[in-house]
Amino acid sequence: MEASTPAKKRFFEFLSLSLLIGLIAAVATLIFLGWLTDQVFEGDSEHFDEATRAAVHQFASPAATVLMRGLSFAGSTISLTIGTIIVVIVFARRKWGHEAKLFALTMVGAALLNITLKLTFKRTRPTPFFDLFPPETYSFPSGHSLASCCFFGALAAIITARIERKRVRAIVWIIASVMFLSIGLSRIYLGVHYTTDVIAGFAAAFVWIMVVRFVELQLERRQKRRLAAAD
Repeated sequence: MEASTPAKKRFFEFLSLSLLIGLIAAVATLIFLGWLTDQVFEGDSEHFDEATRAAVHQFASPAATVLMRGLSFAGSTISLTIGTIIVVIVFARRKWGHEAKLFALTMVGAALLNITLKLTFKRTRPTPFFDLFPPETYSFPSGHSLASCCFFGALAAIITARIERKRVRAIVWIIASVMFLSIGLSRIYLGVHYTTDVIAGFAAAFVWIMVVRFVELQLERRQKRRLAAAD
């Protein structure tokens, strides 16, 4: 019993540090999101948005357009909804009940956050490229970017938590990052979003993931304390 006390103490110290780092990162990102929002609606980001849209569009080609439209569809509401259902079912069948609930909560919260932000800021869509029809929803933030970042980020976090090899964990995170970054890029390439919409989507997703993680660690910490008291 006494031998396990130092180990438990180190665990709680690490947990507290993780909570602190996560909180600092979330607050910093929230401040950045607030600053970015101010830049957008004061008109100060207009030059940046137009310049980056033009820079991305200059690489347009038939093959790239097919790829980007595919990536955009992968980040759509219908694709991520189906993906979320599949992931939750797989987790449940593997007896990962906690992870299934956590993943579902993350995605439902992401959807609600996206709707709330769009209705709050009501930014008009840019004129799309390739004669595409603009989506009927507002532009800020990019829902594809927000939801795909939450989807692939949460999925990678859950999977890597059960993987011991650092190299494999790194590969999983690289794949997840490439996926949601590519989906965000596809929205700029197709011209249905400004670059700042995509950046704001990623920032909002990060804040939401950190909030979910913060709550999860707090619950884990409380449970560990109960077990320690019971011992």
